[in-house]
Amino acid sequence: MMTIYRIIIGILVNAGALYAVTEFVDGVTYTGGITFFIIGGILVGLINAIAKPVIKVLSLPFIFITGGLFLIVINAGVLWFLSYFLGVIEFRDVSLLFPNLGSYAIGAVVFGLVNFIENLFLKKRK
Repeated sequence: MMTIYRIIIGILVNAGALYAVTEFVDGVTYTGGITFFIIGGILVGLINAIAKPVIKVLSLPFIFITGGLFLIVINAGVLWFLSYFLGVIEFRDVSLLFPNLGSYAIGAVVFGLVNFIENLFLKKRK
């Protein structure tokens, strides 16, 4: 029961972070309404659970040298992959579009900060 609860909370946290990115980063557009946030939350959760730990381990020297700033590049890669995956799979009327590379970088910072803040509040409630 607790595992299902954590999965749902993870989807909601990622959906909230995606909402913050679409609201605070100029030029980022999405289609699909609430469906986008549900699908996006699920996909980002899967990426964070499967690929992100491997990428962090492989890029550990870069993370160490840059004092953690390379995590922005990793988060930008996650956002790029989400945008790309939504375009390839072609969910009905669901898309995420970034106008340029700078938007990915700013979106990665916003996404990381929102996830960090949301996880702080969630860990205190446990």
